[in-house]
Amino acid sequence: MSTDEAVIRQASKNRVSANHQDWAKKERTVRVLYRRFKNKLAHGVFLLATLVGVAVLAVLITDIVQTGWKWLSADFFNNFASRLPERSGIKAAFWGSLWMLGVTAPLTFILGVATALYMEEYAPKNGFTRFIQLNISNLAGVPSIVFGILGLTLFVRGMALGKSVLAGSLTMTLLILPVVIVAAREAIAGVPNSLRQASYAMGATKWQTIQKVVLPYSMPGILTGTILALSRAVGETAPLIMVGAVTFIAFTPGYVLDPFTVMPIQIYRWISEPQTAFHELAAAGIIVLLAMLLTMNALAVFLRNKFQRRDG
Repeated sequence: MSTDEAVIRQASKNRVSANHQDWAKKERTVRVLYRRFKNKLAHGVFLLATLVGVAVLAVLITDIVQTGWKWLSADFFNNFASRLPERSGIKAAFWGSLWMLGVTAPLTFILGVATALYMEEYAPKNGFTRFIQLNISNLAGVPSIVFGILGLTLFVRGMALGKSVLAGSLTMTLLILPVVIVAAREAIAGVPNSLRQASYAMGATKWQTIQKVVLPYSMPGILTGTILALSRAVGETAPLIMVGAVTFIAFTPGYVLDPFTVMPIQIYRWISEPQTAFHELAAAGIIVLLAMLLTMNALAVFLRNKFQRRDG
């Protein structure tokens, strides 16, 4: 082979290699552009879905505030329900909701955290434990009316508690307890195992490790899950109707065995009335209920940030 032929062949190989590199570079560029297009498309779809939800919520809240704002006054909080709209108020329902929360919150927190600690720290890891965990997770998705039927059978009739605050609170505890257990278990499971081993290395017992290390580290997640679950309980209606929470009451509860009503039931009763004035009262009640929910959610964020800064 002559020198010229070798040079020509080498040049041809170089051109083929250069063409191949250019083609591979163009292919990579096309793939990158396609991936960027998909990312932008997904971002646009998700942003549109979020904006639709926010827009609908904003329209609803605006309409509710415009309709019910004029009814918010001292008389609205000091008056009981009445047949006359101008004399009707939310006092019994407001205090009934506070009573229910006051009983439900400690029961849910104590039982939920204790169960989560046992499942994560003490229970053996076997098939039976996994079966219990699966059932607890499934209970978090059971419709609320089922818990209402259970509360009616177990507390109202079985334990003869009647249509009382205690019966309603125990029913709501059963409703949100699986949510609190799941949230507490996830928070406790998120504690690094190295912290536990360091505590044991310092001579601490298991309970001392849980008390001084595990609980403080996981408390932000536990408190957040508990308060958000209680926020769900505030807005529930079906279970309390099943256990006999009355729709008309002219006094506030003074004891856990007294009859009671809550704000969602009072709002539902006003909505059922034909007069427009009662519908405006219902809008005012919704504003109060939303204010309570926002306060509880803000408290959850505050406590979470407070404990996180202290742990840091």
